Amino acid sequence: MMSCELCRTKPRSDGEKTALIHRLNRIEGQIRGLRGMVEKDAYCPDILTQVSAANAALNAFTRVLLSEHIRTCVAEDVRAGNDAVIDELLVTLQKLMK
Repeated sequence: MMSCELCRTKPRSDGEKTALIHRLNRIEGQIRGLRGMVEKDAYCPDILTQVSAANAALNAFTRVLLSEHIRTCVAEDVRAGNDAVIDELLVTLQKLMK
């Protein structure tokens, strides 16, 4: 049996979901492009430049998702008196900063 913590969900508006999926689709395309560059024996610095662009896109996705999490889930839990969400946020931030 799974614990409740593993079953948590976050309802998202259609607009938010569409925007996040759009970003992920672009990142997925960048990763496929990187594979193609390796398959075609592209010059290392050219591949590395594209890796940097993919990392920047993932970082941007992370910033958007983290911002929404803080504005919605964290803020709502703090308002409801659930300060444990702050500890959860700190653990999440530590994982992101590795």
